[in-house]
Amino acid sequence: MTETLVIGDYSDTDKAVLSETFAPLFIASPRTLGTLDKGTRAAVTVVALKGHAPFGADEMDLLPALRLVANYGVGYDAIDIAAADAHGVKVTNTPDVLNDDVADIAVGMLLCQSREMMQASTWARTGEWAAKGEYPLNRKVSGRTAGILGLGRIGREIANRLASFKMDIHYFARSEKDTPGWTYHTDPVSLAHTVDFLVVALVGGKDTENFVSAQVIEALGSRGVLINISRGTTVDEAALLDALEAGRIAGAGLDVFLNEPNIDPRFYDLNNVVIQPHQGSGTVETRAAMGQIQRDNMGAFHRGKQLLTPVN
Repeated sequence: MTETLVIGDYSDTDKAVLSETFAPLFIASPRTLGTLDKGTRAAVTVVALKGHAPFGADEMDLLPALRLVANYGVGYDAIDIAAADAHGVKVTNTPDVLNDDVADIAVGMLLCQSREMMQASTWARTGEWAAKGEYPLNRKVSGRTAGILGLGRIGREIANRLASFKMDIHYFARSEKDTPGWTYHTDPVSLAHTVDFLVVALVGGKDTENFVSAQVIEALGSRGVLINISRGTTVDEAALLDALEAGRIAGAGLDVFLNEPNIDPRFYDLNNVVIQPHQGSGTVETRAAMGQIQRDNMGAFHRGKQLLTPVN
């Protein structure tokens, strides 16, 4: 019986390396765990997990010998850490290697939204430039004020990039950080009220659910732009849609959504929203590095060595 179970939609390259190294069993989702026979489930000590389907106490109960869940991604909010602790299961993630790509996509969406780059591209491609002349003026980015909601590894990378755009940087975090003259705010409403661009870089999970509340969105104001590269759960999506449709904020750039990939169709009718398909870490180089860290943690466990990136 195999000791390793691989759950999720992995690339063919990742599958090949996992197969060669661990000879695992592959399944598509935690939801199908119950279809495996009892003997197969009883042998599993390691789960390699990719995706956002919940993995909690019920799933762990089905795998009585489980001792490691190696997550593919820095965010591990789909995994119930309290349940893992109770079951004696260690959890690992893949931090740091994706910081640059996620920060890049945040800045890219900010530029796209403010300079209306997608609409301007359509203007040129459809012949409107030739027929109607110059594209309408849009909004300056450099020199404005940016707020980072969550100044962790990724939040700091975003702030560093925006600082190079001559922006005044403000931030909210659980505690004040050692920063180069950036302004700390003790609550997200104060932060949103102060800035032109609010970038959400929070961790996911129950503690940050709807952290960007209707009150925060209102504080951002009619000239404010919201950028979210964290999780769809961190923003009150209904309040965001209402504000966007009513013009109470200027726009948004969103790489994450509730119920993705089946996002609310109201977003499609808004030309002031840049929509991305949760592809912040989606480069060949970074995904390869994420897979390597996941496998290194699995290998360390099988050899009885210290885990590289434990989260509990």
